[in-house]
Amino acid sequence: MRILLLPIAFFHHIILIIRHKLYDWHILKSKKHDMPVICVGNLALGGTGKTPHVEYLADLLSGTYRVCIVSRGYGRKTKGFQLANTTCNAETVGDEPVQYVSKFSDVMVAVDENRNRAIELMDSIDRPPEVYLLDDAFQHRSTQAGLNILLTAYDKLYCNDFLFPAGTLRDIKSAAKRAEIIIVSKAPDQLGELEKAEMIGRLNPLPQQKVFFSSMVYEPLKAVNTAAMGLDPKVAESVLLFCGIARPQALEAELKRHYQRVEVLRYTDHHSYTETDVKHILEKVEKLKGEKKIVVTTEKDLARFINSPYLCKFDSVPFFVAPVSIKIDEEEKFNEEILNYVRKNSQHR
Repeated sequence: MRILLLPIAFFHHIILIIRHKLYDWHILKSKKHDMPVICVGNLALGGTGKTPHVEYLADLLSGTYRVCIVSRGYGRKTKGFQLANTTCNAETVGDEPVQYVSKFSDVMVAVDENRNRAIELMDSIDRPPEVYLLDDAFQHRSTQAGLNILLTAYDKLYCNDFLFPAGTLRDIKSAAKRAEIIIVSKAPDQLGELEKAEMIGRLNPLPQQKVFFSSMVYEPLKAVNTAAMGLDPKVAESVLLFCGIARPQALEAELKRHYQRVEVLRYTDHHSYTETDVKHILEKVEKLKGEKKIVVTTEKDLARFINSPYLCKFDSVPFFVAPVSIKIDEEEKFNEEILNYVRKNSQHR
């Protein structure tokens, strides 16, 4: 099938090369902003862990600087600029912005398909942001980031992948040259030095590019509703996991390490849940074996239920979320790279 799709991928490749050349030759304009702008993105269609990496940076910087996360707001039903707040939901701003707002009270979250417009509007407010974090904007060259962080999954390096539809890449491999930092995400913890060197060799970074490795950290399940409050999820006999994320295999494996019976309902990435979906999920819970049953979902999926009429429908069953964070190998060195860039380019206002 991949061989049959290669001609389409080749045509896609030509279009992308022309587009990049138009930016390189300044025929298509790329706007540079005065404030530090850090872009977190990838070459693949998804599944590299952008959201927890953006959260890591927000946590690192927000204690010292006024930080604004700028997101397209994928899956929302609105257009144009929106400043996300605790009254928003996934339909108005998208699931990831809702997640950011719920986790960071001291971080601004702006949503706009036009990143330049979002930055300009945020620059005009009282006490404007001092650092911008662009979520999933590596391919959006109309906004020129001062620091580009490119993620590539440990088990699916971009150098081993193909352009869509023959593979999962949405941009050409040579676009990686624009990144200042490359992070191999979802790597095993305590990765050996020889394997690191071998993977760096396959990525073949430019001399000035820094390569880091990050691993996913699955934190203890967190209660979502009253039925889950005070209940130790470890006593559960059966678990129903439902999720609509790009690559849920790692979370599935983590749950199966701790629970004997795990049923999984998979939905498409950024799935917008309906009343029918919720009914189907609860019917699946009813069919689980054992007396002690729990429902688990991801933070991104839970964000789609915040300020929605469907969350209350889970009141009868213990409902938990699986928080995830990242651990950066050579964390101090990585943090210093980020902080040095911001220090050199910030303008305290």
